[in-house]
Amino acid sequence: MSETTKRTPLFEEHQRAGGKIVPFAGWEMAVQYPSGIVAEHHKVRTAAGLFDVCHMGELEIRGPQALDLVQHVTTNDASKLAVGQAQYSVFCYEDGGAVDDCIVYRFPDHYLIVVNASNAAKDRDWIRRFEPLFDAQLIDRSDDTGLIALQGPLSQPILARLTETDLVAIQYYHFAEGQVAGIPAVISRTGYTGEDGFEIAVAAAETPEIWRRLLAAGAPEGIAPIGLGARDSLRLEMGYALYGNDIDDRHTPLEAGLGWVTKLDKGDFLGSERLRAQKAAGVTRRLVGFVLREKGFPRHGYPVRCHGEVAGEVTSGVLSPSLGYGVGMAYVPAEAARPGTPIEIVIRDRGIPAEVVRPPFYKASSIRK
Repeated sequence: MSETTKRTPLFEEHQRAGGKIVPFAGWEMAVQYPSGIVAEHHKVRTAAGLFDVCHMGELEIRGPQALDLVQHVTTNDASKLAVGQAQYSVFCYEDGGAVDDCIVYRFPDHYLIVVNASNAAKDRDWIRRFEPLFDAQLIDRSDDTGLIALQGPLSQPILARLTETDLVAIQYYHFAEGQVAGIPAVISRTGYTGEDGFEIAVAAAETPEIWRRLLAAGAPEGIAPIGLGARDSLRLEMGYALYGNDIDDRHTPLEAGLGWVTKLDKGDFLGSERLRAQKAAGVTRRLVGFVLREKGFPRHGYPVRCHGEVAGEVTSGVLSPSLGYGVGMAYVPAEAARPGTPIEIVIRDRGIPAEVVRPPFYKASSIRK
């Protein structure tokens, strides 16, 4: 591994479990364990799995104008958040291109923004450009914070063995402060898999203890550590976008199908002028989901043909472990974005018939909203 790559507090736990370590977003992470990606995928869909997400960035915003700063740099309307609630959002450049996607959490006296590992430093520096405009302060908590995701339909009974926090009372995209295994924690009902579950934030030094205690608590259900490979196939079956693949600075949230988190009526924010103009004119390209109608594995970068002409490329694709056929996402011309539109994915110089569909591809989610 490169000397510049970082390790999460759980690195030794991954080694102990036989994880295959690969470089990812500047970190040494487990891509899979001996059971393999497909087995790990099914484990999360049917029981429960444990994910190391300590590499994510945590940016705390404090001060009298903390909300104003959050509103300025994100597209969603954080003023609608109640204490103990979270929301999905996007950072935009002035031209409307996406800086990153994120989750904003409202605490009694501050906001916390969780950002992608590959963009953590970029996002921090981006927000700090506008910090002087507000009576607010950004504090980077990334190195101090450990984050574990417990995901799967059996997550709640497993976690309940380690906490007195009322997990039933934590609704989807809400969180509570409590203890897990006697350790102070923030417990949020969020995740990136399409299954019910929790993300547990603790002090970085406490993360290995929480990890081991969760594995022990979930042993009756067959809980297992899950790597990056299954994390990607799980999120893709739900049509969840990945920054760098499906979202980037060349596309706006409106083009990426994220108009639902782009509140153009909340007032001015970074990129709002460009986004209002784009909405008025209509987008010319749009991120869509597709399913293959013949056997094939649609990989990132494969060409997409509409009416026989190359019109885009696959941004994310997988042979779905749950469904048994190829699914993916791609940017296509707006006129080809309607569900039911036939397209082709070029795999090994052959056009494989596909059809535009509205995600999620996997419909049997255990998430309770």
